[in-house]
Amino acid sequence: MNPEDVRPLNTLDEVPHVTPAGWGTLRRFTDARIALGRAGHSQPTAPHLAFQLAHAQARDAVHLPFDAHGVAAGVQALGLDVIHLHSAAADRATYLQRPDLGRRLDDASRALLQQRQAGPVDLAFVVGDGLSALAIHQNAVPLIEATLQRLQSDKHPWTLGPVAIVEQARVAVGDEAGAGLLARCVVVLIGERPGLSSPDSMGLYLTWAPMPGLTDANRNCISNVRPAGLAIEAAATKLVHLLAAARQGQVSGVGLKDHTDDHASALGGASDPSHNFLLGP
Repeated sequence: MNPEDVRPLNTLDEVPHVTPAGWGTLRRFTDARIALGRAGHSQPTAPHLAFQLAHAQARDAVHLPFDAHGVAAGVQALGLDVIHLHSAAADRATYLQRPDLGRRLDDASRALLQQRQAGPVDLAFVVGDGLSALAIHQNAVPLIEATLQRLQSDKHPWTLGPVAIVEQARVAVGDEAGAGLLARCVVVLIGERPGLSSPDSMGLYLTWAPMPGLTDANRNCISNVRPAGLAIEAAATKLVHLLAAARQGQVSGVGLKDHTDDHASALGGASDPSHNFLLGP
């Protein structure tokens, strides 16, 4: 299916024989499939085709091979060392059927970490394909670069370990990788489960004192990092704020709250936090 053959949802009200929804103006605020109207008793053709296209893009994102070496080259261009690791899931089919294996490293990766151990570091980045290698290919290196730029202005310098590139990774594999790198804090960059409008969404997971066996209660998440979601610059600013707070309190997860001011972005760019797009201008 050619994406150019799929009519944009914001033009549906102009199609003959389509009865528009009365609240179609809200479509400009979201990529969600709302106010699609109807053709008789059925869904109009255009949104049906758009759904099929989005579903195909989501499937492609899940199965796209991870260009670990390409990502590593981008990271190295930033002046950072790289270490290549692999989860205990040997291939994609195993990864999708056995989530538990994606949460831990294989034996070869554990041995490699033991060989590479140096002194403790403040921060280690772990980059994993997750459920969307596309998200990592597009967003991981720019996010790391933007984060490093902001960390340089911190009056308390951060020491960095090598960036771990992990294939067939789930979020929790970052705990084992971070512990193996002797990192006080680990940030996992991983492809999120593709939605039907977001095949390129990357998630960030911050954990203080990483070690195997931690749960999501020990992590802070920044999600939907992508051009059409949370912009790289905004995500990096939020991440650096959380990193500083985590180091100060030596805590992450439920004990660490995000107090960054994101009212404007959440409400469509309004400068007044009390403004809501649902209420009109």
